[in-house]
Amino acid sequence: MVKSEASAGPRARITGVVYLLYFFTAILGAYLDSRKLLISGYVVNSISIALYIAVTLLFYYLFKPVSKTLSLIAALFSLAGCVVTALSLFHPAWSLISPLVFFGPFCLLMGYLIFKSSFLPRILGILMAVAGIGWLVFLSPLGNYLSTCIKVAGILGEGLLMLWLLVMGVNTQRWMLRARGSVTH
Repeated sequence: MVKSEASAGPRARITGVVYLLYFFTAILGAYLDSRKLLISGYVVNSISIALYIAVTLLFYYLFKPVSKTLSLIAALFSLAGCVVTALSLFHPAWSLISPLVFFGPFCLLMGYLIFKSSFLPRILGILMAVAGIGWLVFLSPLGNYLSTCIKVAGILGEGLLMLWLLVMGVNTQRWMLRARGSVTH
């Protein structure tokens, strides 16, 4: 067993753990903000952003064997969304730019990478793509009417991916074939 094959499973689970921590801190940050506990909200939201940056980098390395270019583009979209989110915490002018402009394409690209990966179930890719479309629709006038459905789709897509990585990881043999360049899709 090659070292990278042995590390693919634990790396996927680590990604799931960091993703779960992101979810917890994002929810806690939103709760603290709603209670006007601004300092605590800033701290927790800053941790949440740092965790999403970590998830982004972990995803880049996890999906690099599928397509280095698309994985990099997805990571750049996500990092841009994280920067906008971080800046909006501390400067109100940045809140005029929705980070969903970046997270929508990120989820779409992740959906495609998952669908093509062969080391994760394709349904997870479809759900992530639906989440990405939902985040983009949320930015349109339709977003007002479909708000609840979009949030459910986003949480379902990203939540199920997080749970799968946490519990199941990836198919390490198929990941290794991808990493070696043996599988073409």
